[in-house]
Amino acid sequence: MASIGQIIFGSMIFLIVVISGLIIFILAIAFSVSQGTVESSSPSIVGNLGQDVVMYCRFLTNNGNGQYDDVSITWQKDGLSGVVYEYKKKAAQLQGQNVQFRNRVQLFPDVIYTGNASLLLRSVRWEDVGVYRCSVSAPKISGTTSIDLKVAAFSAPTFTRQKEGSLTAEAQRWFPQPNVSWLSQSGELLNSSTQYSNNSADIKQVVSVYEGPVKADDTYTCLIQNSLVKAVSEATVTGNGVTGKTYFIFNAASTKVSNFQLLLTVILILSVIQKT
Repeated sequence: MASIGQIIFGSMIFLIVVISGLIIFILAIAFSVSQGTVESSSPSIVGNLGQDVVMYCRFLTNNGNGQYDDVSITWQKDGLSGVVYEYKKKAAQLQGQNVQFRNRVQLFPDVIYTGNASLLLRSVRWEDVGVYRCSVSAPKISGTTSIDLKVAAFSAPTFTRQKEGSLTAEAQRWFPQPNVSWLSQSGELLNSSTQYSNNSADIKQVVSVYEGPVKADDTYTCLIQNSLVKAVSEATVTGNGVTGKTYFIFNAASTKVSNFQLLLTVILILSVIQKT
């Protein structure tokens, strides 16, 4: 006759075996349902008011291979009824589309088969702010990723060298209202003054002046920044005037816009424009 200790020990072994089998079974089901991922290279982005923005979504198998013919893609926005965009059976399915996005959104059908489910949103508005979800169902792939879209107004400044030796930067559209500072070529903070005026809908025109005097062949940096966007503009004084270049850093994504990402955005947008 088995002792109480033996009975307890045997029961524990039995429970361990059952629980282990259950875990293996659950993992097997999960693996059989989805052997891939759905992800975004920019889970938080800033759209420029009135301009187009691409929300990136990509799906791929765990081994990174494959071309996908049978794909369902659904874009939704948190807190909003209906869909932003839906794609099934190689065609748009817009019967349940929310009116806010009618004639304003587009996938890139020529690259869906490669695993690209990115969404083009045209002419960004304030009410477009929110969390968007890209859901994909394809052979061996099922998943959702989210993109947090924020909206601001921003533009690169143009530079003018004044006769008295000062340097002026003028940017036409910023919101929220930014702060402006100037740096010398060595990184020293320079004396400057900035004025703001309203365009439309409280969007600010920014005019900032570095008192100078500027020196030929020197480069001066003008920083225009608010809570969402920073414009880093380098102005190089030449014999004929001033040359400037600007790149943007988005605080929501905490990343500098790469040339590759800008190129990819342009290519995707142009591919849609050519077909419309």
